[in-house]
Amino acid sequence: MANVVAIIPARGGSKRIPRKNIKDFYGKPLIAYSIEVALKSKLFDKVIVSTDDEEIATIAKKYGAKVPFLRPKELSDDFTGTQDVINHALEYLKKNNEAYDYVCTIYATAPLLQEKYLIEGFEKLKASTAVNAFSATSMPFPIQRTFYLDKDGRSKMFTPEYFNTRSQDLKEAYQDAGQFYWKKTGKLSKENMFGSDSIPIILPRYLVQDIDTVEDWERAVLMYKVINEVKVT
Repeated sequence: MANVVAIIPARGGSKRIPRKNIKDFYGKPLIAYSIEVALKSKLFDKVIVSTDDEEIATIAKKYGAKVPFLRPKELSDDFTGTQDVINHALEYLKKNNEAYDYVCTIYATAPLLQEKYLIEGFEKLKASTAVNAFSATSMPFPIQRTFYLDKDGRSKMFTPEYFNTRSQDLKEAYQDAGQFYWKKTGKLSKENMFGSDSIPIILPRYLVQDIDTVEDWERAVLMYKVINEVKVT
């Protein structure tokens, strides 16, 4: 039997949406959704929240997560990468004689996360030679038709050679869905998460919403409400 751990990073210093990780989202603290789905999936020997914040720790424990440590301040600023946070948690566990074969990073800001995709990611990774599996979704518009603004505010296509190509003839593109990231702890990859050592688990676009701004938050609430009222799966 493989040893499997979920780690949910949740620092207290969100600036654009203050106290975002524990702000009430449709009746529960936002982080509660990630914790509950992780527990409901029954994939994990332990679901851990890595936080520097006492209040977040208390709420995480209330919803069933473990908080075996408070993250040091030097790993809780705006410049700390998620991988540094995960490495810190794994090192802490290792020092306490807990070794894991698989680790799943789950973001605290994923109220649309569904257990079936979490399970799919684990099963596909376990059955493959890949190092990672992560949540992804299709782009809503062909990226070959995108453009940027130059210094004069005029549009410039990134790939103008595709301007006259039919949409159906363009290769479909995908993006990170920002929900979960599986990894085999005993295997190394020279590529980043979006390289050939990874398996993308494709989610429908209506289950994907970043929550970085107040507008994002409001949109996520509306999406959650519609999905749950009409039982979309």
